[in-house]
Amino acid sequence: MADVTLKQIRKNYGSLEIIHGIDLHIRSGEFVVFVGPSGCGKSTLLRMVAGLETISDGDMFIGDKRVNDLAPRDRDIAMVFQDYALYPHKTVRDNMAFGLRLRKFSEAEVNSRVNSAAETLQITHLLDRLPKALSGGQRQRVAMGRAIVRQPQVFLFDEPLSNLDALLRNQVRAEIKKLHRRVRETVIYVTHDQVEAMTLADRIVVLQAGRIVQVGTPDEIYGSPQHRFVAGFTGSPPMNFLPASLLQHDGQVQLQIANAQPLVLPDALARRWQSHAGRPVEFGIRPENLSLAPQHSDWPVIEAEVELVELLGAENLVTLKLGAYELKARLAPDVRPSAGTRLSIALDPNHFHLFDQLSGEVV
Repeated sequence: MADVTLKQIRKNYGSLEIIHGIDLHIRSGEFVVFVGPSGCGKSTLLRMVAGLETISDGDMFIGDKRVNDLAPRDRDIAMVFQDYALYPHKTVRDNMAFGLRLRKFSEAEVNSRVNSAAETLQITHLLDRLPKALSGGQRQRVAMGRAIVRQPQVFLFDEPLSNLDALLRNQVRAEIKKLHRRVRETVIYVTHDQVEAMTLADRIVVLQAGRIVQVGTPDEIYGSPQHRFVAGFTGSPPMNFLPASLLQHDGQVQLQIANAQPLVLPDALARRWQSHAGRPVEFGIRPENLSLAPQHSDWPVIEAEVELVELLGAENLVTLKLGAYELKARLAPDVRPSAGTRLSIALDPNHFHLFDQLSGEVV
């Protein structure tokens, strides 16, 4: 395993810049996930690490070796693609062994590595089958096995689960996580699925339009987003956002959310946000941080009208109207208000977020 270091990495296609001066250090043995919407540059960045895309400017290191001009085969990396890229006429064993044989490994070493990887991935019973006889999840395990036998310094995964159905995706995702715990190799993983990012990563790199917006642990990305984009990208459903302003009245700092009655802020939040009074901001709170008011009498309360109730079994997702605005609340399964009902909703002040309306940065 090895560190991966990116220093002011840029990618241009003619006059169009796609990757805008990215700095990032990935520690040896770390599982890092690049996440973001389609077109944000995450796959391009991964392909630059792999050597499949040229670097327009900046420096890239794997370990202590600058790799800008090295061919993919000389970078000591292994890549797992979303379409598996298996040879249809070769057995599972021969697919996994192919790269080792190209590199002139002895048959004894080839067999040892293939058998070890197959045992790790629980595909020993599939070694003599052709890819057409495998399910999608089994093919993905074979593709992972082909990477493992290489024993590279860095593993690269490019949306490896996107072709699987939801149930199989969950199963293979768990296998990837368990595999990393066993081998502890450096992994860079690309996905547009924030659930994959949250469950797999040691650290998440959130990308938007070819720039890094935030790097952090899953807890940091979810609980302490530093930008509105990050807050809105994580969570299902994502964070609620409402226009707001901070007011000072009779020595108190109050939060005016949409057209609701101003809320008196707890002392800690009042001190934190006092200097921003008078500025237009955007208020954010996640659906799980709303509850029926009687349950938390010490929380700030707003009145809202029920628009829709979605029954999800373990919980109900309630869509509320606050004037012209909408917010969602995760409530207990026995809370089933009718559309048009007005509810008193308590807001957990420990999970208030404010973002600058112009820059999107956290206040």
